Amino acid sequence: MNETKLREEMARLCKSLFDRGYSVGSAGNVSAALEDGFLITPTNSSLGSLDPARISKVDRHWRHVAGDPPSKELFLHAAYYESRPGTGAVVHLHSTYATALSCLDDVDETDCVPPLTPYVVMRVGRVRRVPYVKPGDPKAGDLVRALEGRHAAVLLANHGPVVAGKDLASAVYAAEELEETAKLVVMLRSLPTRLLTEAQVAELEASFANLRG
Repeated sequence: MNETKLREEMARLCKSLFDRGYSVGSAGNVSAALEDGFLITPTNSSLGSLDPARISKVDRHWRHVAGDPPSKELFLHAAYYESRPGTGAVVHLHSTYATALSCLDDVDETDCVPPLTPYVVMRVGRVRRVPYVKPGDPKAGDLVRALEGRHAAVLLANHGPVVAGKDLASAVYAAEELEETAKLVVMLRSLPTRLLTEAQVAELEASFANLRG
């Protein structure tokens, strides 16, 4: 996809996320890889009203080269591109249920989204929660790099989800799947719940690993 089309696709998908409540105000940021750099939503912008021409562009060394100034969370995106081969896009949201899950005190930080459905296994995989740092702190990027590319998605503690995909559509779909599964986790917390077995998870991972970046 050329840069012009990718800018238009980013604006379209971001508006879809915003319109359905996955992002509010100026929360969240989205990026996608180009041959000569990366596109990323501008700082303090609403995902619901992006001008494709003003989406920020940075080069392969993360230097701003076009469009409005990039999101202050650029380092989070850079950490995924640098540590997880095959990453073509990154989506960071403050979606309600995934953010709620990031705040709970009793989740397993090494596997905080249980395998309730095959789709979360197929599109998202095992989700790690990383420790809290203040928004805009480059240490969050260091926490992602420390995972050495083992997780396509993380929850930033008390902050929200970050999801990588092989391309922009895949990353958006995975972020949506993560949010919907987090909603199920919160809804089912007080109820007896049947999870997929380890064998079922392994079968899905073997069959559908190509859906993730």
